[in-house]
Amino acid sequence: MNQSIQTSVDWRKSLTLNNRKTMLVISVFFLIYFSIGMLVDLYIYSGQYPQVPWPQLFTALISFKLFPLVTLVMLSIAAISLLVTFAFHDKLMLLGTEYHEITPTTAQSNQEKQLYNIIEELKIAAGLQFMPKVYIIDANYMNAFASGYSEKSAMVAITRGLIEKLNRNELQAVMAHELSHIRHMDIKLTLMASVLANLMIMVLDMFFYSAIFGSSRSSEDNRSRNALATIIIIVRYVLPVINILLLLYLSRTREYMADAGSVELLRDNQGLASALLKINDDHAENQASYSAAYQQTPHENVRREAYIYDPLQAGIEPMSSLADIFSTHPNLKDRLAAIGYVLKNE
Repeated sequence: MNQSIQTSVDWRKSLTLNNRKTMLVISVFFLIYFSIGMLVDLYIYSGQYPQVPWPQLFTALISFKLFPLVTLVMLSIAAISLLVTFAFHDKLMLLGTEYHEITPTTAQSNQEKQLYNIIEELKIAAGLQFMPKVYIIDANYMNAFASGYSEKSAMVAITRGLIEKLNRNELQAVMAHELSHIRHMDIKLTLMASVLANLMIMVLDMFFYSAIFGSSRSSEDNRSRNALATIIIIVRYVLPVINILLLLYLSRTREYMADAGSVELLRDNQGLASALLKINDDHAENQASYSAAYQQTPHENVRREAYIYDPLQAGIEPMSSLADIFSTHPNLKDRLAAIGYVLKNE
């Protein structure tokens, strides 16, 4: 029996809003990169000019009386990372996995042909002008994601486990969810935020260890330099939380919108609800083996925000950083309620 669908999507409004969010997120991350670079420059120059107060050093740096080397390097890293992301987004999002692309001529099985046909049908129904690239990830766990910086460059990736364990209606609903991400253009938003956030932590780690060892060697009377080292150390632990809070806001909103988009495209909420329940139960039943699989696959933290299902909700904890203690997706009960599906035991 069909449940009533209590949601609709103004995807054009969503498109405009997500483009604005993308520019805001990029601006925020550039500001953070600038702040980290300036903090490290202050730390370096405070060692060379221990008698000069921070405000004067800061003024000298922004006026280029002192050369802000680290600040410029950080801004260059941010800019280059964006360019690399534009050029190699598909390779970055699939990094660490075993995968292959499927096309009408390279599909290796009836399942792969069916998947391609489903996506092609949904592409027409969604009003998309370009067919996204389709990739199969050789993994037993059930998951999928969409990525790209434009509709023309979009891609969808689906694990082998997802194709094998979902029926056609469920698979169609999941693909409608992923194509809704492309339709809403939040794929660009997540791609930028995820790459910039993870790269930032890697760069900050270098300064973090330098500050630890540098402060331990500095003289006791160099209080200004020691204080800056302390700030860098504090930032190292606070910044991941700031990153994840931003990603939480972006990810949870986009998941609700994509779920609603899937229901709108198919005019039914049964397929998506059944797929989400099946994915959740499968992760719970195979928690030990899936946990090992996720942890042994490099760069899962880049894909995590893009996945349709966050493994953390099944108790699978990668715990590669402090940020991993937060789930980037709404809980299953809320997602089902948002598409008008009521669990039978409630």
